Amino acid sequence: MLLVQFKSGDGRHVGILEQDTIRVIDGYATTYALAQAAIRGKQKLAELAQAAAGEKTVAFADVTVLAPLDHEDPAHCYVTGTGLTHLGSADARDAMHKKIGGDVETLSDSMKMFRLGVEGGKPAAGSAGAQPEWFYKGDGSIVAASGEALAMPDFALDGGEEPEIAGLYVIGDDGQPYRVGYAIGNEFSDHVTERQNYLYLAHSKLRACGVGPALLVGELPEHIDGVSRIRGTDGQVRWEKAFVSGEKNMSHTIANLEHHHFKYQLFKRPGDVHVHFFGTATLSFADNVQVAPGETFEIEAPAFGPALRNQLTVIETQVAKVSAL
Repeated sequence: MLLVQFKSGDGRHVGILEQDTIRVIDGYATTYALAQAAIRGKQKLAELAQAAAGEKTVAFADVTVLAPLDHEDPAHCYVTGTGLTHLGSADARDAMHKKIGGDVETLSDSMKMFRLGVEGGKPAAGSAGAQPEWFYKGDGSIVAASGEALAMPDFALDGGEEPEIAGLYVIGDDGQPYRVGYAIGNEFSDHVTERQNYLYLAHSKLRACGVGPALLVGELPEHIDGVSRIRGTDGQVRWEKAFVSGEKNMSHTIANLEHHHFKYQLFKRPGDVHVHFFGTATLSFADNVQVAPGETFEIEAPAFGPALRNQLTVIETQVAKVSAL
């Protein structure tokens, strides 16, 4: 099941995507409200959504798509992620295994982290495995829906896509996380800043991101095929590359990544929303592509329905004037 949040002439809605149309769910204006009802009623989200689906349908092309899950107060939405989790294509996988072989002390810190995941990122069910790389991106205010711009600050050295799958969660009244589903995402980073020194990773990740347009309810397929594209200002594709995801192509299980995020009490505050990116092995920056303002990122995977599209823009930042009190 794919859920879509959207706005039309009569306000906000959530509905079930049925090819090119959306079947409106009655009684719930948001995915968040629907998820909270499912949690409190101890129901599966797909069952509740199907039961509440009405007769009204609207064309997907006629609505304004919203992010697939949000919170009315953006400060109560955490956007985070993990890196060094994906094995990549067969060729990339073979090259990576050669890199991490041999004496661990000769490896860079990044390769040591990757090796930890390969060796211990898929523990037995119910057990905790190797701890992944983790980063904070921002709150709900940084999330762009499909069709909205991805704003790069004017001090950024780069603005590049990262095609990823994100897990979307709501923390229940019992203080436990509930996975609402998964969405395709553009984690979007400043790779030039990060490459200067890996300790700049935190700076490079404090950027906008794209999520959606649809929310996949249920379990994530073990193998996901997708395509990432850069379209020039003329709309023509100037870079394109396939990517794979899903646990079959990862060095960590989803459960292990979730464990190491939600083990912190800070991230189990009732009512909060979490958008957690699971990583990638494909990006245009690795092919020496620099994306210019006005160009469009397009990330598509059939399992997630319509493509995620966001145009890159630059915003002028105000220098903070700190005053002593």
